[in-house]
Amino acid sequence: MIKKIEAIIKPFKLDEVKEALQEIGLQGITVTEVKGFGRQKGHTELYRGAEYVVDFLPKVKIELVCDAELVERAVDIIIQTARTGRIGDGKIFVLPVENAIRIRTGESGLEAL
Repeated sequence: MIKKIEAIIKPFKLDEVKEALQEIGLQGITVTEVKGFGRQKGHTELYRGAEYVVDFLPKVKIELVCDAELVERAVDIIIQTARTGRIGDGKIFVLPVENAIRIRTGESGLEAL
């Protein structure tokens, strides 16, 4: 069975998380710069004397697809390496994947990973 892990983390934690995932053999990850807010809400800043609200904060979204047997280990690693203990550390989502196909060879399923 194939699963997809999506993790929204603080940008400065990206390298640490990437290296930790590579250490357990997970190599194929996609990284996207995103903006969002949750409980952290946002904050007010001053610019040239005017106050304005910054409600979307910069985050990084990591996506990876792996064998379901590796999901628990990968999630634990993301939690351990991305956690600062402060609000805004992020979220992890685990989703089922119906199929994966390698475009170059046509391989599908786990062989495509």
